[in-house]
This record gives sequence, structure tokens and C-alpha cells, in this order.
Amino acid sequence: MSNGYSLRASVIETLIRTKRPDVPMRVALRNTAAVILPLALGIWSGHPQVGIGIAAGALDTMFSDQPGPYQQRLSRLFLAALAAGVASLVGFLIGNYVAPMALACAVCGFAGGMLVVFGPDIARVGMTSMLLLVITAATPTDLRGAFAGGGLIFAGGMLLAVFSIAAWPLQRYRPERAALAVVFRGLAELARKPQKDGEAPGLTDAMNTLQVTLLGRHHAHGRAMEAFRVLLELAERIRLELVAIAELESGRHGVGEMFRNDASRVLIAAADALDAAEPPQRAERALATLQASERALLSGAPPIGIGAHIQALSGQLAAVVRNTNWAGSRGEERAQRAETALPKTLRSASALSILRANVTPGSVAFRHAVRCAVVLTVAFVVSRHFALPHGYWLPMTAAIVLRPDFAATFNFGLLRVVGTVLGLLLTTFVLRITPDAVVAHLAVMALLCVIFRYLAGAHYGIAVAALTGTVVVLLSFEGVDPFSAMSDRVLNTALGSALALLAYLLWPSWERHQARSALSEMLCAYADYLDALVAPADVATRYEVRTRTRTARTNAQASVDRMRAEPGTPAVLLELAETLYANGNRLARTSMALESLIDDASAAQAWPHVGAFIREASAALRAQSGALTRTEAVAPPPALREHQRALAEALARGVDRELADAVERLTDRLTDNVDTIAHVVARRSTAPA
Repeated sequence: MSNGYSLRASVIETLIRTKRPDVPMRVALRNTAAVILPLALGIWSGHPQVGIGIAAGALDTMFSDQPGPYQQRLSRLFLAALAAGVASLVGFLIGNYVAPMALACAVCGFAGGMLVVFGPDIARVGMTSMLLLVITAATPTDLRGAFAGGGLIFAGGMLLAVFSIAAWPLQRYRPERAALAVVFRGLAELARKPQKDGEAPGLTDAMNTLQVTLLGRHHAHGRAMEAFRVLLELAERIRLELVAIAELESGRHGVGEMFRNDASRVLIAAADALDAAEPPQRAERALATLQASERALLSGAPPIGIGAHIQALSGQLAAVVRNTNWAGSRGEERAQRAETALPKTLRSASALSILRANVTPGSVAFRHAVRCAVVLTVAFVVSRHFALPHGYWLPMTAAIVLRPDFAATFNFGLLRVVGTVLGLLLTTFVLRITPDAVVAHLAVMALLCVIFRYLAGAHYGIAVAALTGTVVVLLSFEGVDPFSAMSDRVLNTALGSALALLAYLLWPSWERHQARSALSEMLCAYADYLDALVAPADVATRYEVRTRTRTARTNAQASVDRMRAEPGTPAVLLELAETLYANGNRLARTSMALESLIDDASAAQAWPHVGAFIREASAALRAQSGALTRTEAVAPPPALREHQRALAEALARGVDRELADAVERLTDRLTDNVDTIAHVVARRSTAPA
């Protein structure tokens, strides 16, 4: 049974779909400067080859200039520049010899493909190495020339790194402040407009990015980092309180709306202060207004179950304003304290153990690495065997297009071909009407380079058109006629894209074979989260498990998205995945609301009984997780609803009424969440594995 996949609709969507650019214009401009300035100086000083080599190195490592702490950014760019230099050295040295180059392509392709296990930033390093290996092999030289060429390309990458971290001494904590500002603006939106039923808890990606920025490898060191880490913890707590208030407000439209709007204004003002590195004076005024709203709201009869959360949120927002002040202009005045230990979930595992775990035909990374090795080698051998003019475009295109999943490979291939054709036509037209002068050509190249870097994340086809023009102009300074070989480049681009797609179709890694595992891991992560709520005093465990849960939910969402874009996905499996993901989001918000009750002073007496029920719900959820991968039905827990009612009755007699009401509502939702997931798994137990 098909999921209704349409090739025509997929092609149209790929061509017209655009996103908001995710690269600041200042980044595009500084990257372009690292490409254009050495080229211009080389031409002006009479050493154009030197300028071209450095410009090529900067152009190839451009996409490793990603957001993050300056130390992390420098480490990433150094690795990219080093890999580019080494790959170029090998290409220059053995480019004349087909057999050794074929072996080098296989090794580089496999190693570069395996790097996807370390994330997109490191994967770009692998792709850059493949590109420069086949590009430099087209112009082999002697040992001295090879070292000179590889050194120039490495120098270009490091020049781009210097441009990237130039503001380090002046704006030491700008990346950290920017990441915090993004999260606080997201929290402001969450306060202003609560989420709809079935949506994932907000800020998943932003919180993951913030944690890596503040606590990941190569994070910044300094006295202001203490305030940043406090703000990270506060962001986590505010997110929990906002989710809890939204859950407890269900059915009482308008309750606390004024307070939530005031909270939104405090968060936005704090984000603005972090962005500007200035004292949060506007946030302090907004906080005073919020505290007045709090007093007005709680002076009468506060809404049952919400009063404690309003007080907690008010205190957390006051702490945000206070720490924003310390983290901004006066951050370095604070005394140094012992640094927060890195959570286990963010500690780097052994790279060797990660690679060893993925060297198996069942691993998506391994299959991608084998495809890269075979495709790059075949593309190189074909280009040499048939002596294709400008044949390096064939393996170069194949390396760029091939991705670990079908949808990305198809989309990149289509946009690569369309963008190359448009880029060649555009460049031909622009150069025809441009004066035949070095300054004019440099200006055209600079404009195209800015467009490429700025729009690469918005529309890959437009970015490829600009990149094609950039490369054509760059090669023109080396004596390559920009108006010739248009048909050769188009042919090689089409062949490279087709070869990459064919390799994927011959040995695919269809997401439909991975989706059940991703969903099962998501349900297991939710069960772990519930288990962490059984012991209210273990704050560190709750924090770490919550982080792992976010990661598992992100992976499940990515799996569903990829499966939706694949042809031949069974409709029943896609429905199972989408339904489980939506119900998992409901469960996540319920769990977060339960966690927000733990620190309530009146919860200590009641929590042993609540924790026992949560453990029972966790066990039932874990059973459904196992049933999902075994494609078998497990009956919903028959006694869970009965135990929930007994718990609610017991709490109503023995603890604070407000707490009892909140626990009753949330455990009722938890029971419904677990029962719904069990029914979905049982009903879809025969969906294709």
C-alpha cells in the first residue's frame, strides 16, 4: 500500500520550496572577504596562482564557519582546513595515476561518509576532502608544487578562520549570549501563545543548541560563564512552568492570560539585553509590572492548581533579570567559581567506539560510507576512462549530491542540475555585459559569493547557481574561458547527480526500516523520564534524562519527516509513526507538568504515592516500546485507570487541595496518554517492519 508519494509533486515542491536564510549577512560578507581579498592581492602583486589557491581554500571551507563559541569554531575550521590541505596534497601528487587515485577515492569516500555519525559539521569536513581530492587531481604536479598547492588551500581555510574569530577579543561571549537570546525569545512566544494539543514541547532544537554551546566540547571559560549556566537552568525551569500552567489552564480559557503576557515581555526584554550586552533596564521595568499582575491575580481566589506555578515562574523571571545583568556588561566582575560539571549526555564518547559501533551493514552511516566510496571511485574512473572534458565535475557533483537518505539525495541532485544550468547561463550573461576588467570580474564574483553563502540554507538551487558562477569566474583568472565548456559542465553535473541517486536506489537505507526503532527509542526515553520523576530529590538525573528525551524526540521527528518524503512508504506505517509522535508530544508535556510539581513544598508527603503510580505508567510505556520493535500487540494496562482514581481519592483526603487537584488532573492525562499509545501500537502491530 502506498503513502501517496508523487514524483511530480516532489519535484515541484523541491523547486519552489524556500526557507528563511539562516546565515547572518555579516557571516556571508566576512566569508566572501576571505575569498576575494587574497585573490585580489594575488592578482595585484603578480602572483595570481597564490591568490587562486588561497581563495579556493577559503571557498571550500566556508560552510564550516558555523555558529558556536569562538574556541569551538576555531577548532572546527582548523580541522576543515587541515583536511582540505591534505586531500589537495594527495590529489596534486597522484592525480596522473588512475589506479592509486581510484584507491584514494575509495578510502576518502568511505572515511568521509562515516563522518556523518559525528554530526553535520564534521560531515562537511569529509565532503570537502572528497571535493578537493578530485578537483586537484585534474591538475597534478610535482612534489614541490603539491606541497605548495596544498599549503595554499590550507592557508585559505585558516584565513577564513581568522575572519570568523576576529571579534573574539572584543565580543568574547557573543555566541553564548546569542544562543540564550534565541531561547528566551522562544520562551516568550510559548508564554504568549500556549501550544496546541499534539505539538512537540517548544524549543527542542534551540535548547539542544544552547546546551552544546554552553556545556559542549570547546565551550568558553570565564567568570561570566557561571551566569550563563544559571540562565540555562532557569530556561529549563521556566519552560517546565509554562507547560504546567498551559496544562492546568486547560478548559479555563483566559485564566492567567495577563500574567503570561507580562512574562512574555520580561523574556523578550531580557533577550534584547543579552543581544546588546547591556544592563536589562527594560526587563526590570517589565518585571515590576509582572509582579504587580502576580499580586493582583493571587490576592483573590487563585485558580486551583495554578497559584504555585505563577509564584514559581515569577521568581524564576526575577532570577533571569538578575543574571542577565551579571551576564552582560558586568559579567566579568563576578568572582570565579567552580565550573558546572558537564552532563553525561553531553560528554564526548570515544570516537573510535562510535565508529566501531557503526561499522555494520545495518548502520545508516556505514551504508552511506560504502555508497560514497563506490560512487566517488566509479565517477572518477568514468571521467578518466572516457576523458571527459572538465571531468572532475562528475565526481565532484556525485560527492556533493549523495546523502544518507533518499529525500536529501533526490532534492540535492535535482537542485544541483537546475542550479548549475541557471548559474552557467547567468554567469555567461553577466560577463557578456560586464567590462572585461579585473575589478569588474572581482565585483561579480564577490556578489555571487555573497548570494551563495547567504541563500545556501534558503534555496539550494539558487545557491548552486551562484556557486557555479563563482567557480566559473574564479577559473577565468587561471585562464579558463568562462564561455566555453558549458555543455560539458551541465553533462557532468547531470551524470554525477544521476549516479548518486542510482547508487542510493541500488543499496538504499529506507527510513521505513529504521522508523520503528526511532519511535521505540522515543518511547523508551519517555519511560526513562517518568522513572526520573519517581525520586523527587534527584534533580541532576531529571536534568540529564530530560536532555536525552529531547534528543530522542528530535530523532523520531526527523525519521518521520524522512519517511514521509520517501516513495513506497506503506500508509499504515506512516500513520503509525505520525500518530505515535503526536501522542508522544502529549505525553512529554504531561511529564514536564508533573516534574514542575516535584519542587512544591507540599509535595514531599504525597510524592511517594504519586511516584509509585508514575513507575507503573512507565513500566506500561516501556512494554509498548518493546512491542513496537517486535511488531506484536501488548494489551493496554487494565489496572492503570483504576489505580489513578484510587490515588486521586487518597490525595484528596490527605494533602493540600490545590496539589491534589493538580496531581489528579495530570495523572488522569498521563493515564490517557499511556492508554492511547498502547491502543495505537496494538491496532498497528501488523504494520510493515
